[in-house]
Amino acid sequence: MDKKSIGNAVNFFVSKNGLNKREPKDMLELELDGVCEDKFKGKDISRSILIVSQKSYEMAKQNNIKINNGELGENILVNFDPYSLKSGTKLYIGNAIVEISKKSTLCSSLSKVDNKLPKLLKDNRGIFAKVIEAGTINKNDIVELL
Repeated sequence: MDKKSIGNAVNFFVSKNGLNKREPKDMLELELDGVCEDKFKGKDISRSILIVSQKSYEMAKQNNIKINNGELGENILVNFDPYSLKSGTKLYIGNAIVEISKKSTLCSSLSKVDNKLPKLLKDNRGIFAKVIEAGTINKNDIVELL
């Protein structure tokens, strides 16, 4: 299987029941129905992982919007721009394989951070993926296009 390196996994977050903030993690365990420990695991397979680029946080910062990593709702923060990847594209991260399912829709909670944020990040908020092959992802693991 040919692979092409496109960047790295930088940070990880999970949503816990009863918490409004995403909890940072040093690694992520992925099962076929989603991210272990995440409250959304098993709910909607096509939306089981949200991948966000550091580019989104940089855009916010350039527009004087103070936002911390994890506040865009991501499970995986990456150091490349994944937003042009088409549905069906497979990524090898750590020892897991995920498949891009669709672009993220804008979430009303973004306007709680700043009213300008939803419009600013309209096409740069994130992409959803589903797990094709379960595995573990560690910080700085290479993300490869399959």
